[in-house]
Amino acid sequence: MNTGLKNKKVLVTGSTKGIGFQTALGFAKEGAEVLVHGRSEKAVETAIAEIKKIIPESKLAGVSADLATEDGIQKLIRQVPEVDVLINNAGYFEPKEFFAITREDWKNMYETNVLSGAELTQNYLKGMLERNSGRVVFVSSESALNIPVEMVHYGMSKTAQLSISRGSAEVCKGTNVTVNSVLPGPTLSEGVEEFIQALAKSQGKSNEEMAKDFIRENRPSSLAGRFAKPEEIANVIVFLASDLASMINGASVRADGGVYKSI
Repeated sequence: MNTGLKNKKVLVTGSTKGIGFQTALGFAKEGAEVLVHGRSEKAVETAIAEIKKIIPESKLAGVSADLATEDGIQKLIRQVPEVDVLINNAGYFEPKEFFAITREDWKNMYETNVLSGAELTQNYLKGMLERNSGRVVFVSSESALNIPVEMVHYGMSKTAQLSISRGSAEVCKGTNVTVNSVLPGPTLSEGVEEFIQALAKSQGKSNEEMAKDFIRENRPSSLAGRFAKPEEIANVIVFLASDLASMINGASVRADGGVYKSI
């Protein structure tokens, strides 16, 4: 199938590892011109080198900026004036007991996970509408619907992303521009792997046993019964950014393995 992504300029924020890296790799496989983003130049260079090993002919460029700050956001915008596709993936999670969450924790989570995507969308969506072509995808989470008791501030940020995504999609009414969100379920990215490994070590279990136990105990509604692989989420993101998904707009697309019980 022709995705229509060849030679499209694609910015994937937070793409040096995990879902972001696999998404950048997925776009590179489709022949897109991919902008790899991370907070450090070294991480960006490493990610580009890894993609080049897999796809030597890939068209890649890199940009480093801390999107938790206004200076970082403006730096990115100056270096990348316009794109055809924006993937708002930059963000982090942090398990923390509710009563231990500080004002600074709430602020950092909101600025990093919410404001970065909001401001980048405001900037790049204008050009997309002028050209009557473009895609924006927010990488949210099933935690936007199933607020996790172990990290309420993270759930808050992911719910906020859905509001921005749906609201900005309304601005695209009657055009060939779409804005959507993807809601991954528990995914075995590097950060989650480290979390699982630490739990396994503390409980005297293997990493595989701990991963299965975590899903069974913490996400018992999962129909998949396992963590997703980052590339499985990336496949959904790339599809939503393609010409094939032209009738999907303002949607929250679940890629959660059936964790969220709804019809």
